[in-house]
Amino acid sequence: MRHGVKGRKLGRTASHRAATLGGLATSLLLHKRIRTTEAKAKEMRHFVEPIITRAKRSLALSGVDAAAAKIHARREIGKIIKDEAAIKSLFTEIAPRVEHRAGGYTRVVKLGYRHGDNAEMAMIELVDWNEAETPSAPQARMAKPRPTRNKAPPPPPFPPAPPPPKNPPPPLDNRPGGGSRRRRSAEEAESHTEEKN
Repeated sequence: MRHGVKGRKLGRTASHRAATLGGLATSLLLHKRIRTTEAKAKEMRHFVEPIITRAKRSLALSGVDAAAAKIHARREIGKIIKDEAAIKSLFTEIAPRVEHRAGGYTRVVKLGYRHGDNAEMAMIELVDWNEAETPSAPQARMAKPRPTRNKAPPPPPFPPAPPPPKNPPPPLDNRPGGGSRRRRSAEEAESHTEEKN
């Protein structure tokens, strides 16, 4: 039984789960709001909030060791978040804005069920960003079709059918000389078989 077991496995191995949550956290730090399944959104709160707290505390430090502590915090967060733009956004935009908030940096809003597999969907967003400040995701561009090699040229169009002849040939039976095989009479067939034997 799973009594008191924290966390969700999300149907993944440990390394796959860490990679999934790291990718979702990167997207959240860049776009401030993402749409995913409810289980992943709720699990990501426990993943991304300690990262934001670590960045916030490193900025609050002052004194001789403050610069070294900031570099150390960036490197430790860099082990989890691989995107440099997301780390820069965390330390320059997000951490200063949540400086006076004691945790609870994210909000999960349920969106209903996904068409297709009926999965429960949710939106996770940073609390201190409103609709106007949230950057929209870049629009996906249509890929141009790649030219294929060794492609045969298209076949030429079919020529028009020739007009029917003015004087059609007579049927085979009416041709001079019989035209087609003539049938042997029964007597001729018997004599022919006797000649062969």
